[in-house]
Amino acid sequence: MSYPESFTLHWDGRPLRGTALLPASKSESNRALILQALAGGGELTNLSEANDTQLMRRLLTQPEAAEFDAEDAGTVMRFLTAYLSATGRQATLTGSARMRERPIGVLVDALRQLGARIEYADRLGYPPLQLRGWQPAEPAPLKVRGDISSQFISALMMIGPRVPGGLGLQLTGAVGSRPYIEMTAALMRHFGAEVEVGEQSVRVGTRPYAPAHYAVEADWSAASYWYSLVALAPTGSQVRLPGLRRQSLQGDQVIRTLMEPLGVATAFDDEGVVLTQRPAQERVRRVALNFTDCPDLAQTVAVVAAATGVQVDMTGLESLRIKETDRIAALQTELARFGAALEDQGTGVFRVTSREFRVRGQRVATYHDHRMAMAFAPLALRGLLTVEQPAVVRKSYPSFWEELRQAGFRLD
Repeated sequence: MSYPESFTLHWDGRPLRGTALLPASKSESNRALILQALAGGGELTNLSEANDTQLMRRLLTQPEAAEFDAEDAGTVMRFLTAYLSATGRQATLTGSARMRERPIGVLVDALRQLGARIEYADRLGYPPLQLRGWQPAEPAPLKVRGDISSQFISALMMIGPRVPGGLGLQLTGAVGSRPYIEMTAALMRHFGAEVEVGEQSVRVGTRPYAPAHYAVEADWSAASYWYSLVALAPTGSQVRLPGLRRQSLQGDQVIRTLMEPLGVATAFDDEGVVLTQRPAQERVRRVALNFTDCPDLAQTVAVVAAATGVQVDMTGLESLRIKETDRIAALQTELARFGAALEDQGTGVFRVTSREFRVRGQRVATYHDHRMAMAFAPLALRGLLTVEQPAVVRKSYPSFWEELRQAGFRLD
């Protein structure tokens, strides 16, 4: 699908009702693709249509390529750095202008200790990378900061069976995005690996991967935008989301807990979940929420809180500075257009407050960030809204705008 430079969204004022189709989990898909490649086979079904996953899929089928372009995909850059190193490839790994601003030194340092020969093609600590092969060594347990991107830790974990004697990681400091580490471990076990995850450690044995079948679940991160839509919609709104599992590997399933005090109830059935708007008197006026394990939900919750007048103290936002954009700065700028603020309270706390929140035809910049577009789009339920560069949703939820259209939105 081709996209215009912007969409202006209209809603006719009725309750939001119907069924929305979610993409498959990008997080599960990208891990499963790496594990399938390391296992030498296995059938993967319901892979994500997200650009990040399709990019990973394409790059993994280019065994003789001299250069790999990860574009703006963090998982592709981090996972391929480890995968290409552990498989002895000699190639250049690069990415978009923004990707070349995102630090990767922690991962490179760890891989060098495991025997990878990696050089920086430009700036120390940042892509592009020159991969020069693999001379595996049996290292002492590696110390890796736990408060950096969990993708670094997952990337190292997945190549663990290739390390002589197995891989030991000591995670220092607070461990962020722990559910993504647990997801990686569960998928590795599914493909036959031996993995133990402790409070501050990870141990991967030498048992090799074996081909396996895996069916990817629908994406809880994508579901978060429908929670937002139900929270902001007129009274009587209800949406069904097929394909979500009660027993999920995805940490972002916590959205059902985060959105309960903000006005959305979750019920499971045989097909997935049904979201129902809770009565206004059951919503809270202030709440403190920690996003250490689910940073991708922060933008969604911040926008809902601002629009509904709930004061939210948000912690665990440290990793948002190095995402597709500086998401804290982007939120501060865009929320201000509507009469809300995201204020740094010090000691790691950011507070969402609203003065006179109004949606009246504002234009929302998306900063090359898919989650900015989808977090702010639900505000169209409260008034006319224009979203710039709507094509960014291709990164994780390519059918998002079509699903809104199916739900009754008019997109001009």
